[in-house]
Amino acid sequence: MTQTLHHADILAAGTRIRLTRATLSPNRPRALHDHDFYELFWVQNGRIRHHLPEGADILNEGDVVFLRPGQAHALQGRGEHALVVSLCIHPAMVKAIAKRHPSVNGHLFWSSGGPVQTHRDIRQLAALNHAAVLLESSPCDTLAAEAFLLPICAELTAEGFADDVPRWLAQACMAANSPQVFRQGSAGLVAVAGKAHPHVSRMMRKHLGQTPSDYVNHIRMQHAARALTTDNEAISIIASDCGIPNMSHFHKLFREAHSLTPLQYRHRFQRQVVQPS
Repeated sequence: MTQTLHHADILAAGTRIRLTRATLSPNRPRALHDHDFYELFWVQNGRIRHHLPEGADILNEGDVVFLRPGQAHALQGRGEHALVVSLCIHPAMVKAIAKRHPSVNGHLFWSSGGPVQTHRDIRQLAALNHAAVLLESSPCDTLAAEAFLLPICAELTAEGFADDVPRWLAQACMAANSPQVFRQGSAGLVAVAGKAHPHVSRMMRKHLGQTPSDYVNHIRMQHAARALTTDNEAISIIASDCGIPNMSHFHKLFREAHSLTPLQYRHRFQRQVVQPS
């Protein structure tokens, strides 16, 4: 029999979110449980087994899971020191965020499928943990809840991939937003994917409709557009910073992406905001 947890029994008066840290037992849970609130949890340390009605998944450090009300599950430690951080979130909070920010619809808490799982690397997990510490010392009211939820939801929504995209591919594509990766072009994306180039190319065409080069060049041109309007670096330096020292090739890619030359783009969109001329 599934046990149902209620937010009225967990959230103190005036609060909208509660953070709990738990070291998990290696014993198999007797039953699944569900709840009438939204839950966000991540693996802080070790490995866990995530039991669901259709089976069980192994989660590792940095894995993050979003659950909606009514989604049954249970957690089990794997080995020693399996630590999980869990958030109980008032359903009104999540509904209000979707109402004000419709771009989240279809993602995370607002998806239509099963629990949504994603992953944070070491740097991202450290940032998540820092935000959790700030939340713990807050009144856990609406403002504090939104201060925690909005940044991670905005970041993960921007990174969002369809559920059928292989996890290794989604992680490689997210890593490609780093200058250290996109400066190397498609070779950088393939390297972080850890797969053979033909396989990465096939999977990207199948799931994203793009080649590795197309995907990385899109990121490069977004980076270039931001640089052109936020500083006064020479265009050749911006091109080199994108990993494209060939100016003819850089101009070609930029014009294809933005329908303007880099200089035209800078003249149209750069504004002296801090100290107007």
